[in-house]
Formats: sequence, structure tokens, C-alpha cells
Amino acid sequence: MNGPAEKAAILGGRGMLGSDVAEECKNRGVDFEVFDLPDFDITNERQLLSVVQRFKTIINCAAYTNVDKAESETELAFRVNAEAVGNLGLFARKFDAWLLHISTDFVFDGNGSAPYIEKDFPHPINAYGRTKLAGERLLDENKCRHCIIRVEWTYGLHGDNFIKKILQGAKTQKELKVVDDQFGSPTATTEAAKAVCDLLNKKPAGIYHFASQDYTSRFDVARFIIETLKLDVVVNPCKTADFTSPAQRPLNSRFDCSKIRPLLHCPIKNWQIPLEEFLKKL
Repeated sequence: MNGPAEKAAILGGRGMLGSDVAEECKNRGVDFEVFDLPDFDITNERQLLSVVQRFKTIINCAAYTNVDKAESETELAFRVNAEAVGNLGLFARKFDAWLLHISTDFVFDGNGSAPYIEKDFPHPINAYGRTKLAGERLLDENKCRHCIIRVEWTYGLHGDNFIKKILQGAKTQKELKVVDDQFGSPTATTEAAKAVCDLLNKKPAGIYHFASQDYTSRFDVARFIIETLKLDVVVNPCKTADFTSPAQRPLNSRFDCSKIRPLLHCPIKNWQIPLEEFLKKL
């Protein structure tokens, strides 16, 4: 039987996922400290070193996540998502810390319709995805003890996300246009946080995919939200090509989560269950 997890440092612990990881650690009695802006900057090597040398378990939720802005702020996105992660890996190896790093479905191009497994070849189609993939590769090159959890379509109480955008749109518009050709699994950060905490004692190595059970389109997610809340709003389908945005989006974000399942304490929930719970909280 595993003992209690070592004290953990949660980098980016006030963000959308990081805040839920901190809450889940608290619920499980895991000792932790949160590090985030404005008092902690992952790109500051001195600050990063001072954290890593004090902890044997590091959870990195810190990231530059504005997908469209990353096209014009590529240098900043690279510093946060790649360069800082590479430094984190170097320091983790030096002090023999185990690192759990959060990555994304955007490392894939989204071509085809098969669910992605961890061994599939990454091929990002936007700057955000390229910077996140660079971070993954630097961790691998730096040979520290680490695992990577790729998540997708995340939403939570903190930060911006697709679910909140639909709700904001529904407040001011009677009709919404939502793409019906992007497929994946809306994943609550509360559920992703449970997966993160499940891995703290086991400290596995390698890459793992985590997302809610079953797949759906952005359009069907929006329709589920409107129907669940009984809002007087019509949701109309459209195509990704109908929208102009700085960054391309992968059409297929389906994940095969077979590899992570044996490491989790509970079965992965269907996407509708956590989303309904989330909508009730708002």
C-alpha cells in the first residue's frame, strides 16, 4: 500500500487546472505549496531553481494558453511552454525531483478521425501546439524523472474556456453559431485534477492521455448546455472554415485513454456528467 504523497509544488496553481489540482490535493490530505504569478514566474530561472531544490514532487500546470495570441506572441509562448519547461527538467534531474507536466491535444494536427494514442506522431498546426511540443521534447532530452499528461477541451471555474464562452454568448444572443466539425471530449479540470492526484504516489514515467469518456462535437456540447439550462437560444451548426482566427484548430482531438486507466482510482466519467455538475455550480 502506498504511503502519503510527498509534499508537492504546484506551479501555475492559481490557473484553471492548477487551482483544481490544489483543491484536490487539499481534499486528499496531500501537503503542497502553490507557486504562480505575480510572485512566481516560471521563466525566472532563479525563482524556478529555488522551488525545485525544495520539493521532490513538482506538478507543472503553468503555461501560456492563449491559442490565438500565441501566433503573435510566439516568443513569450516559447519562453513559458518550452524554455522554462526545459529548465524545469534540468533542475528536476539535478535535485532528483519527479515532475508531472501538463500538455495538450494541440500537439497533433487533428487529421483523420481515429483517437490519438500516446505513440502517435505529433504534428502541431499552430504556434501554441509547437511550443507545447517543444516543452515535451526538452523534458525528454533532459532525462529527468517525469510524466506528461496531455489533456483536451478543458473547462473549469477559473479562467476562460469554451463552456463559459457559450454561456456568455447565450446571455446576449438568441442564436449561436457553433462548429460541428471539431470533435473531442470536454474535460472538467476537476476530473483532470483527480487524475493528476491519482498519479502522485505511483510516479509513473512517460506520456499519458486523459479526457472525459466518449466523443462529441463542439456543436453538440453547446446544444447540451442550452438544453440542460433550458435557455431560449437556438444553436446553429457551422464549419471551422467559416471562422477566421489567427490560429488553426485541429478538427480531431479524440484521445484514446487506455494507457492511463489502470493508474486511476475510478473509471473515467462520460463527458455529460461533470459538465452537468459544472453548469449547476455556475
